[in-house]
This record gives sequence, structure tokens and C-alpha cells, in this order.
Amino acid sequence: MLCQRKGEKTIFTGIVEEIGTVSKVVHGSTSFTIMIAAKTVLQDVHLGDSIAVNGVCLTVSKFDANSFAADIMPETYMATALKKLRTGSVVNLERAMRADGRFGGHFVSGHVDGTGTIIEKKRSENALYVTIQVPDTCHSFIHDKGSIAIDGTSLTVFGVKGNNITISLIPHTQTATILAEKAVGDPVNIECDMLAKYVFHMLNKTGQSNRGVTMETLVNNGFL
Repeated sequence: MLCQRKGEKTIFTGIVEEIGTVSKVVHGSTSFTIMIAAKTVLQDVHLGDSIAVNGVCLTVSKFDANSFAADIMPETYMATALKKLRTGSVVNLERAMRADGRFGGHFVSGHVDGTGTIIEKKRSENALYVTIQVPDTCHSFIHDKGSIAIDGTSLTVFGVKGNNITISLIPHTQTATILAEKAVGDPVNIECDMLAKYVFHMLNKTGQSNRGVTMETLVNNGFL
């Protein structure tokens, strides 16, 4: 599910540019084509461009002045929450990061690690705290104050308890993304921090995962 164009990996920032609306869904058995009404992400769109839809990197297969289409393959259908989308569903949208653009979130690949489920929502003054149960496969890459992408939105983890994480939405994020409107029981796409995954896998390959991260380990593996 990692988008590629011209042989290069596509990167997003987790800063949602706009909320789009699903205008058409054509279903197969474990695949579908989706049409999404949008404005901002269409300003400089081309065929083959990458657009993250709820954090999933999709490729523009056609477009007009008001919408674009993308194909969802069986792997993406099975591994993400996109299969829950229907006509009228709202979605977070972000174009791939430009080389000359400002970087406001964290590195997001558009490769979803799994789906989580919202289990609690609680307001505290201007903040909305959302607790999400995440898959076992994500547990090793999530830590307190670390970065995570939820439905393509770059967020900070404010609490970890087992496989439950809590994130806090500031007023801007509540209005600029779809997360505040989701209900308890709704699924969300989870992408763990890319750098955390790289470090974890590098340590596993070198047999040092049980020794922890040391300055020597970081230097020897090219991180410093």
C-alpha cells in the first residue's frame, strides 16, 4: 500500500489539507473504485498523483474540476477502514509532500499499519480526548509523547495503557479533520511513526533489540 511514483516513495506530513466527500462508490467483492468531491487537492492535480485518503495513499486514476477517482485494491480493502466508506462519507485529504514545501507534521508514508477502534471520547475545556484501541502489531512502535497518524492526521500520543492510546484534539484539528465527528465504535486507520519502525527493525536485524537503544547502536547503524 506504499505509494510510489516514478520509482520514488511518496511522503505525506499528516497535515490534512481539506475534508472531501465521497460522491460515488463502485464495489467489487474485495475492491472498489471511489470518487471524491474536493477543491484544494485538485488545484494542481495530475493523473497518477498520490493523495492520502484517511491516511491511505491512493493514486488518482481520473479527475474533473470537482472530484477525483481512485482504485482500492484487495490488499488495501482488507487492511484499512476504507471499506466502510459510503456515498456521503467525509474523508481527510492530503496531497503528497512537495520537495519545496514546509514540513508541519511528521513523516507519514500512507502505508497503514492496521485499523483501530474508538472506545472513548471525553471533552476537557477546549480539548477533545479520544481513546483508541490499536492492534497488537502496533504496540512496539507507540510510546507516550510519540507521533502517530490517525486517519492521516499527525497527532501526539498523550497516554498509553496496554493496547489503548489516548490522543488530544485541539480546536483546529476538531474542525479541520473528520476525527471529532467519529463516534465510539468507529474504525480508524493507524500508521505508526515511520522512524520508530525503522529503528525497531534495524535493531532486530542487528540482534540488539533486547539491549535497548544506545549511542553506540545509533552511530553504528547510521542514525548519528
